[in-house]
This record gives sequence, structure tokens and C-alpha cells, in this order.
Amino acid sequence: MAVDLDQPVADFQAQATGGHTVRLSELQGRQVVLYFYPKDSTPGCTTEGQGFRDQMAAFEAANTLVFGVSRDGLKSHENFKAKQGFTFELISDKDEALCQLFDVIKLKKLYGKEYLGVDRSTFLIDKQGVLRQAWRGVKVPGHVDAVLAAAQALDKA
Repeated sequence: MAVDLDQPVADFQAQATGGHTVRLSELQGRQVVLYFYPKDSTPGCTTEGQGFRDQMAAFEAANTLVFGVSRDGLKSHENFKAKQGFTFELISDKDEALCQLFDVIKLKKLYGKEYLGVDRSTFLIDKQGVLRQAWRGVKVPGHVDAVLAAAQALDKA
């Protein structure tokens, strides 16, 4: 069952970089941004991650945790995180449980071939675990600023 706006997000557990296990239920009291991206170390995904990295102080001031999510393994995530100096954790979703929960696996085309891939998407969850905003089919330029503005507004609400 996919998530819906203004509805509680089902509790989940996922492995993340730094040896962390992320459980939504343990993040109550903090806002959470989950940004789904197709693949570590690709140009768009690197630019998007750098945008979140560069705004981390502002996200932290808005009581917001940021997690990047892709189907890559933890070793790939650790390398990507270290190379880019990310100060947030990356969640490995190899079994696609989070991708299915947030309905981000879509039919895509590359060089005329169709395949199932991650649709770049971001979700803002409030302090009580309710989905408050969703961005789907994200274009990287300006996206992090839009997410930050929404997180700041929600924190003040």
C-alpha cells in the first residue's frame, strides 16, 4: 500500500550508512525528508546530494533529518557518501520495500529500451509521522531549496 498525503506513513526499518538502522517510529519529534534517487555517483544524483549536503545546517535548524534512498548497496552508499562529504545517511533499499511503500518504481525509457527504475522523488514527513508533502518526477535544479522552504514552514506550523 502506497503512502497518501496527510496520512500516517507506515513504520519501516531500513539499513543505512554508518551502521545505522533507520526506523521511522524512532524519529518521532523530528521532521524527515526521504529523497529517492536512481543511482549513486551519477551526475544528477551527485548534484542533488550535494544540494542537500550544502543546506544541512538549515535543515537541522528546521528540526529536519534528511535521508537519501536508492537501491544501491551499503558499500556503494558508503563510497558515494565519503567521496561527496555527505553529512546525512543514505538508506539502502535493495529489496525495494521503501520504493514500493512510496510508489517510486516507474517504467522508464533509455535509448529506446524500457526498464523499471526509481522516479526521482522526495517526501516530507512531519514530527508525528504523517506525510505532508510529496514531490514526484523531480528535476534537480532548485529542488533542494523548495524542500527546505517546505520543511521550514512545516516546522513553524
